[in-house]
Amino acid sequence: MASISDRARPRTRGRSQRGMLAASGAWAILVVAIAAVLADVPAHAVVVGGGGNETTDCLTVFDATVNYPPAKPRDIRCTDGAGCDADHTVNGVCQFPLAVCANSTFDAACTLNGVETIRVEHSADNGDPRFDPAFQALATRVTNEIDAPTTTADKCTQPTNFFIAIKGPFGGTCKKNTKTVKLVTVSKVIGGRIYTDKDKIRLTCEPDPDMCDAQLLFGGNTFDRIQNQIFDQSCAVSGCHDSQSMTGGLLLETGASYDNLVNATPTNGAAIAAGWKRVTVIDADTGDPDTSLLYAKVSGPPEGFGARMPFNRKPIDRRLIEVIRLWIAAGAPKTGLVPGTD
Repeated sequence: MASISDRARPRTRGRSQRGMLAASGAWAILVVAIAAVLADVPAHAVVVGGGGNETTDCLTVFDATVNYPPAKPRDIRCTDGAGCDADHTVNGVCQFPLAVCANSTFDAACTLNGVETIRVEHSADNGDPRFDPAFQALATRVTNEIDAPTTTADKCTQPTNFFIAIKGPFGGTCKKNTKTVKLVTVSKVIGGRIYTDKDKIRLTCEPDPDMCDAQLLFGGNTFDRIQNQIFDQSCAVSGCHDSQSMTGGLLLETGASYDNLVNATPTNGAAIAAGWKRVTVIDADTGDPDTSLLYAKVSGPPEGFGARMPFNRKPIDRRLIEVIRLWIAAGAPKTGLVPGTD
């Protein structure tokens, strides 16, 4: 990660007292940001406060390739596959590296130093319906790499990659998707007064207007769509069906998910007693969604078959649930596009 002195230093709001040097620096950032948005080229990582009182706004800051809005860039907005998408691939997902720094010196107007605690909102897997494994990953970096309480200036984490999937394609329509990262930082200073810095940054992935097609995005492969848009986003995540957790003995990471599902016996007692499989396949062209635990779990299982998945999180989009149903009914093919799943 570049040092603070190597980075541009935009503010989230203007201040008239900064003088000619600050004004010229802000103008340079504005020009670069506008160019980045219009040309859709990668921007250099810059430090931004995420909002709040100017005296506390540097307790924690974000280090990211902000480019939006052009006049005062503080968020990231990118088209899938463009230069600001770190994977540089039109695949229905934007990749945004995001780091956090404590006790930043990027702005002379910030006068406080000394971070007691930093909390990443919705990062605790404790039943919070807005829990997100990406927030949890960022919180782990903050805990381990900033190690509050600390008064060390410009103490930063390594970047955490946020993967923002577009919405769709559904009937030939794709839409943008946004994730908002929020931090709450507390600083205790002499005299016992407690200061709080609340920061946020929005990460938006826009679909490529020429690539809103399942055959183009997923190579004409329905199972690849299920892997990318369902398992990778909602299932093969920390605490669930990743290689570290394997809840219920089920691994849904790329390369392992298919064999862990098709005609595999579940660990759920009720499903075993009923003769269900995780995905029930009868022959090469036929499967049975009604006796497939995967389909039941995402659509709402009967009593005794466990909780709806993803557990304590937003349900899978009903149109993606239909993709799963059609895929199973067609014999759960590993390759090829199942009719109706585009």
